[in-house]
Amino acid sequence: MNFISSISAATRSASGGASSWQLDPAHSHVEFAVRHLMISTVKGSFGDVRGTVWVDESDGKAVLVDITIQVGSIDTRQEQRDAHLRSPDFFDATRFPTIAFRSRRVEGSHRDAEFRLVGDLTIRGVTREVTLDVSAEGRLHDPWGAERAGFSAQGKIDRTDFGLTWNQALETGGVVVSNEVKITAEVELIREAKPAAA
Repeated sequence: MNFISSISAATRSASGGASSWQLDPAHSHVEFAVRHLMISTVKGSFGDVRGTVWVDESDGKAVLVDITIQVGSIDTRQEQRDAHLRSPDFFDATRFPTIAFRSRRVEGSHRDAEFRLVGDLTIRGVTREVTLDVSAEGRLHDPWGAERAGFSAQGKIDRTDFGLTWNQALETGGVVVSNEVKITAEVELIREAKPAAA
């Protein structure tokens, strides 16, 4: 049985200590930062982020994270730049409308305050393994009775690994946009209620 099948089986098991969590898009965001002209940092975010997390509470290694981001929701607070980022020069949103992340393994334990999440990131149809440093921000029951958990994650990628190669050289040396992209995610999850017993 592979890892995804194991998680799915545990989630269906009433005695497995497994739980399923939905990402709350109203209280979650993914942000990126790149160097511009080698002298400043430009930040942007994606407004449409969805996902599900399956966890086996009894096994600190057993977690599956499945996240989908709509490329069209990119926002750098400048319409002309956003349009360029959606174009074939960058994300090519018409051909590749989504960015996806699916975890492979946990380094450490998801029950720890800090751990590393290794997974496959797909951009422009290209998939590369990335590692995110994750911090648990808390877990509680909200005033409406739902159980929530918060996490923050940080990582970095080389955008050229995903076919994001557009750039321009500067007369003074360097380039317009750095290849290194820093990624930050702030995620709030809501635990799904277990189905009633038959």
